[in-house]
Amino acid sequence: MKTIDDLIADCLKTVDEIYPWDLEEALETKQSLMLIDIREPYEFEALHIKGSINIPRGLLEQACDYGYDETEPELVTARDKDIVVICRSGKRSVLAAHTLQIMGFNSVKSLKTGVKGWNDYELPLENINKETVDVETADKILMPHIRPEQMPPSTLSN
Repeated sequence: MKTIDDLIADCLKTVDEIYPWDLEEALETKQSLMLIDIREPYEFEALHIKGSINIPRGLLEQACDYGYDETEPELVTARDKDIVVICRSGKRSVLAAHTLQIMGFNSVKSLKTGVKGWNDYELPLENINKETVDVETADKILMPHIRPEQMPPSTLSN
């Protein structure tokens, strides 16, 4: 049985990652860079990197092809554009970038450390109303909310 970390390690054999500071530099110099935030809409609405488009991971494959309600024409025609895939921590984005590669996208990277790392580096985030989200507020929003039943069973014997 593979864990999510095993799947990510497999995908990282072909998926390149970009650090937040390198993405910041690329955004300053490249006009054609496409940012795809694959988090859920409620996550994107709370905060995201300016200029990114929200295509939830569950709709990604349909968004990449014509003929679906979810078709995103800007993405369908971007197979030769430079694309950076973004999620909260940089894990889902690796899986999504791998999917895009399989679907014929030629220049796809995953944002290493995700929006969390972007915020840790104190780079600007905005909400759906284009209002700046300060670093402390973003930290609270990006904090994991793991319930006790979501933790693995204890392996310690009494």
